[in-house]
Amino acid sequence: MFFQFDIKDFIDILLVAFLLYYTYKLMKASGSIKIFTGILVFILIWIVVTQVLEMKLLGSIFDTLKNVGVLALIVLFQDEIRRFLLTLGSHKHVSALVRFFSGAKKQALKNDEIMPIVMACLSMGKQRVGALIVVEHNIPLDEIVYTGEEVDAKINQRLIENIFFKNSPLHDGAMIISRKRIKAVGCILPVSHNLDIPKELGLRHRAAMGMAQESDAHAIIVSEETGSISVAYQGRFYLKLNAEELERMLTEHN
Repeated sequence: MFFQFDIKDFIDILLVAFLLYYTYKLMKASGSIKIFTGILVFILIWIVVTQVLEMKLLGSIFDTLKNVGVLALIVLFQDEIRRFLLTLGSHKHVSALVRFFSGAKKQALKNDEIMPIVMACLSMGKQRVGALIVVEHNIPLDEIVYTGEEVDAKINQRLIENIFFKNSPLHDGAMIISRKRIKAVGCILPVSHNLDIPKELGLRHRAAMGMAQESDAHAIIVSEETGSISVAYQGRFYLKLNAEELERMLTEHN
């Protein structure tokens, strides 16, 4: 009897491969790659025991562990699962489809709204003033906004510099820019525990990476020690950016 392989089987394999690859990227970004590897090894052993060797007793034990393990994984990785669903829902094609049916318009930053951010970062870098600015995109950051002081002000270079001035009472924490407004300041971001982050990068960078792992936002860091400008975006660092590179990163998303 010949094995029949049609287009449906090809799509099935392709979707499984995509799911495994995306899960691998998600676990690697969150520093849980060893757990992902352990899960794959368990699945392979379970398939060999139950399907190939057909060991009934050992197979029943593995089946029990599998049922309990699914619930345990949901509890342990509820944040990662939530992030996966948020990322899926915020994908540009899905977002465009939602906006099409809802009639809503995408609120993208214009050049005259991006430039004050760029110029403020450049000025603060020259003065060695530390800063952490998060630019919201599709995934809403309302939970982060509630951790700080709501401002709801127009994007302005001098205002950004004054907020992050060392003697300012609101210079600690992150600034959230949402819907073309400075929404809140002094916000608390989730800190990434990824072991791959270089040790020379400080807490601001780890907080920015935590934000980049949990949302599609750009997290801009101005180093207080070196004055360099960096961006955390989609689980990656873009270090030592100049004004043109920062402007391009913020513009290309729009």
